[in-house]
Amino acid sequence: MPIGVITNALVVAVGGIVGALAGDKISNAFKENLNTVFGACAMAMGISSIVLMENMPAVVFSVIVGTSIGLAMHLGQRIDRAGLMMQKGIGRALSGLQRAGKEQQELAGKISAAGQTDAVGKKDSADSTGTVGRTGTADNSAVLVTALVLFCASGTGIYGSIVAGMTGDHSILLAKSILDFATALIFACSLGIVVSLIAVPQFLIFMALYLLAGMIYPLCTPGMINDFKACGGILLLATGFRMIKVKEFPVADMIPAMVLALPVSYLWINYIMPLMG
Repeated sequence: MPIGVITNALVVAVGGIVGALAGDKISNAFKENLNTVFGACAMAMGISSIVLMENMPAVVFSVIVGTSIGLAMHLGQRIDRAGLMMQKGIGRALSGLQRAGKEQQELAGKISAAGQTDAVGKKDSADSTGTVGRTGTADNSAVLVTALVLFCASGTGIYGSIVAGMTGDHSILLAKSILDFATALIFACSLGIVVSLIAVPQFLIFMALYLLAGMIYPLCTPGMINDFKACGGILLLATGFRMIKVKEFPVADMIPAMVLALPVSYLWINYIMPLMG
């Protein structure tokens, strides 16, 4: 049973609801400090997977070649564009209503502060508010795309779903769920209830990976599984460095490394190592 996949989707939905209710009550300093802790936890998860490595050359080769493929394909940019398309699909109605309400409040505040009742004054206030509204719309759209990519296409989620499908070990997804609850809450403070809807595409993507991994697992040896986990651990470590803002690793472009890890490990164990022995 895909306990990890279901739990991860549920906590994103609940976190989005709680964050929408909390609104602006959470300070920016709290959000920034919590994000640093998220990064440390992601790095710890990565290290715990890397130590399982059995064939270092196979893992290193997979990471380097896989990342090169991702960069050549502009995979990170493609994922961002896919996130933008998803944002247009699930966020237009709810975020549009939310922005409209904010624009009306800003317009009322400007008119009240100015104390002008003539037609020219009203026009100036409306024009000024329109500019603010458009800027807010662009900012909200960018943040929502970031949230979509983070929840639906993160290396942690993809890696955790595949490991759960292969071995039945849901610990990575469950740990990610704890982080995702707080992350969804923080995003929802500015984006509103629309963050909860991200749980739907996230569940569909992770479930597909979970089912696919279940079919691949019988073909794998324990050594191949450990090398795959180590490869995913490197991505988790890179994700942690990004979250604490030490280095902007191209984590999305590194995703193809996980596709290469199993076949490269298989070739190393069965063909290259015997030649060296």
